[in-house]
Amino acid sequence: MASDGPLTDHELTAIERRAAAAAPGPWLASPDGEGRGLGGESFIRIQPRADVDDELYVRRYVDDEEVVSRDPRLHADLEFIAAAREDVPRLVAEVRRLQAVLDRRRGGW
Repeated sequence: MASDGPLTDHELTAIERRAAAAAPGPWLASPDGEGRGLGGESFIRIQPRADVDDELYVRRYVDDEEVVSRDPRLHADLEFIAAAREDVPRLVAEVRRLQAVLDRRRGGW
């Protein structure tokens, strides 16, 4: 996917497909095991329910060395990944809505 230039319909459709194929949300970030009294292991709870243990573990490496201390950047990355599950479909829908508005306005001129 090119990062410069307008987003094509093909690219937008591919993004929609990836979002639809992912596990349903909401996802919850758990930096360093927060909320479970574990510490050390950062993960995203895919199914944030007590009766389901579905987690995605995340580790950060800088120059081949694992970052093991509390890392604000890792926390921010976890929050970003977890929020993307709901943000991406909303953003795609907004792009589609704005495209429709532009198409209607162009058709009226």
